[in-house]
Amino acid sequence: MVGKTGTRSLRFKHIRAVTCFGWSESRPGDAVYEAARQTARLLAEHGVTIVSGGFGGEMEAAARGAKEGGGRAIGVTFYPTLATRFEAGETAAKYLDQEIKTTTYLERTLKLIALGDAFVCFNGGTGTISEWGMAWGLARIYYGRHKPLVLYGKFWEDVVRIVETKMHIRPEEKKVFRIVSAPAQAVRVLMNFDRQYKGSHPHYTHLMPERDFILRR
Repeated sequence: MVGKTGTRSLRFKHIRAVTCFGWSESRPGDAVYEAARQTARLLAEHGVTIVSGGFGGEMEAAARGAKEGGGRAIGVTFYPTLATRFEAGETAAKYLDQEIKTTTYLERTLKLIALGDAFVCFNGGTGTISEWGMAWGLARIYYGRHKPLVLYGKFWEDVVRIVETKMHIRPEEKKVFRIVSAPAQAVRVLMNFDRQYKGSHPHYTHLMPERDFILRR
């Protein structure tokens, strides 16, 4: 595969889709928005489908980057009744190839985790914290057949340091993620995870049985 940069890109062997988590209120031109956009673009150039929460901010940036990289963008959305401040009351991003609507926040989170073979967590709010926590927790439970995480931004070093210092973190829980600070670095780390990939635990499939059908489309 030849990427838009004119260099030959290596395709991932096992990672077909990457889910991007992040804040809904960043805007084009913001550093974190552009980081999500460029990371998704590079991944798409390597043949990876990009999954996000489907709304604005880094979710929009990821979908936009996927299209700029010649790839596919899937959004998993949730429109809660009366919760007008959820995702700033926005409609789905215009860059999506497919929108998957869910009926609860938990269902949405589980589908985001089910669809991705790996995760990139950008800066965000409480929603991003909950997504990161669930993805990290499942990676610990199914360590060895887990889905890896990439934490984007140096600030994660402080977050992880506090968690490791103040909470009970097992040694294997530190092995399922890497912290990066550049889009190309994120891709390299995911390539390394791809080479070590042993297949995800069957439990992940139970979260969304139709996953393979969706990713084949």
